[in-house]
Amino acid sequence: MAEITAKMVQELRRQTGAGMMDCKKALGETEGDLTKASEWLRQKGMVAAGKKSDRVTAEGLVDNYIQADGKTGVLIEVNCQTDFVARNDAFKELVQSLAHQAITADSVDALLTQPYAADSSIKVSEAIVQSIAKIGENLNVRRLANYHVADDTQGAVDCYIHTGGRVGVLLEVGCTSAKVADSDDFKVLARNLAMQVAACPNVEYINVSEIPEAIAAKEKEIEMGRDDIANKPDNIKEKIVQGRIDKRLKEMTLVDQPYIKDQNITVTELIAQTTKQLGEDITVRRFTRFILGEGIEKVESDFAAEVAAQMGKA
Repeated sequence: MAEITAKMVQELRRQTGAGMMDCKKALGETEGDLTKASEWLRQKGMVAAGKKSDRVTAEGLVDNYIQADGKTGVLIEVNCQTDFVARNDAFKELVQSLAHQAITADSVDALLTQPYAADSSIKVSEAIVQSIAKIGENLNVRRLANYHVADDTQGAVDCYIHTGGRVGVLLEVGCTSAKVADSDDFKVLARNLAMQVAACPNVEYINVSEIPEAIAAKEKEIEMGRDDIANKPDNIKEKIVQGRIDKRLKEMTLVDQPYIKDQNITVTELIAQTTKQLGEDITVRRFTRFILGEGIEKVESDFAAEVAAQMGKA
């Protein structure tokens, strides 16, 4: 077998734009022949993928999969480069396939290294590379959340997807008995709570007791320095500041929000109503919200200028 040197791998990478490990594998498969290795990469769709790997992926979809028993669910964000591809059926099918498969993964890295469910001869990462070649844009599985109701507890996992896959919320609600967990009223509550989280982008915690003390301390520092209370007596200043802090912290918590379907009650009161109706305690255990592309710096480009530049190279 021909010796595969770092220089050979580097040259093949320069020629094709494929990844280092893919180049090494291609050379190994072709006895170190650069031309055949390049053709091998093209056959596997890895050349096109490599050349697109540095393009910003800020569009895409947030999607979910909830198992039929309502005990396990996944929220996933898969990014592409353009909104056009995000609406493509092939992309949507890929995202839904990845959401189904992520039921058995606790991280993106774990998902990517699994055998692909639709073709066990390749890994999920390789399936994505093939999809990049087929779809024609860089794709990226950015993040996922995987919830499962613990075996020694009762409850339900539900999800709500808003604005065509641009916002998604995964939520777990707990109760005491399997009878309540399987009831329609309990499931409706879980869905309504997920909708509530989607509608409240400032909400980060379930209740005030979950908010770290450092956040409350920082809020106090900010409020104490405001000009409108600078000349007030210390005891009055403390009361004003505490009132403002309490208000601010409640704005960050789910249970203190006005219920989106009935502004006359809070989420706490909504849960209390369902608790009374079903006859046992109900609690929100956790939630995760994904907003598509949040935190990704989008690069604005002039498409016409880009085409003209490419024509000039031809």
